[in-house]
Amino acid sequence: MKIRFVYTVIELIIGFMALFIITKIIGRRQLSQIAPFDFISAIVLGELLGNAIYDKEVGIFYILSTLLIWAVLMLIVEMLTQKYSKLRGFLEGNPSIVIRNGLIDRKELKKNKIDINELLNLLRQKDVFSIREVEYGILEANGKLSILKKSKYTQPNVEDLNLQKKPVYLPVTLINDGEVLWDNLKNSGFEENWLQKQLQLQGFNNVKEVFYAEWKQDEGIHVVPLNINNANK
Repeated sequence: MKIRFVYTVIELIIGFMALFIITKIIGRRQLSQIAPFDFISAIVLGELLGNAIYDKEVGIFYILSTLLIWAVLMLIVEMLTQKYSKLRGFLEGNPSIVIRNGLIDRKELKKNKIDINELLNLLRQKDVFSIREVEYGILEANGKLSILKKSKYTQPNVEDLNLQKKPVYLPVTLINDGEVLWDNLKNSGFEENWLQKQLQLQGFNNVKEVFYAEWKQDEGIHVVPLNINNANK
């Protein structure tokens, strides 16, 4: 038992050193910047090392040779992605414009398998609580959202210009993916007739034509069309 314990400790130390060296050779990324392929590679590498250490029939040579082969494969992939841009996009993913000219691109949302609620969550993580503030939204390969705000929402702010501060209001979602959120509408003090009139003023005859709509007390209603081609109605 003691011999096996000592042997396991030796394997752990060697495995730790080997992983450290491989990490230094391949290069490091922040966890928030890790690409899907790198994430899978890290899981596989950890699994290989774990199985090698705790399998009694596996020796140190197997551990080192397995890690070496995997490191070589990773280096080959890294060189190929640096040389061929198309392969880089396939393995690491490409940025996707999910908000373009202030409009949500539903096709890009579906392509990236995220819904409107997830998009709103990503915006809130960027301290943006209303879609109307965003001119462009780019979903990066690592799943993070980069945004470019509309000019009226960028610096300088009211304090920079010594202007009087105004109350801040939280936007309320009224229509989500073509469905009216009746509780939100009622809690905002409005009824169906009011919503229909507001949509007609925006050029929409039916709720089903609307992908997303929100109400903000100081700026009114903001409507995102279901079909991006009808944005200039």
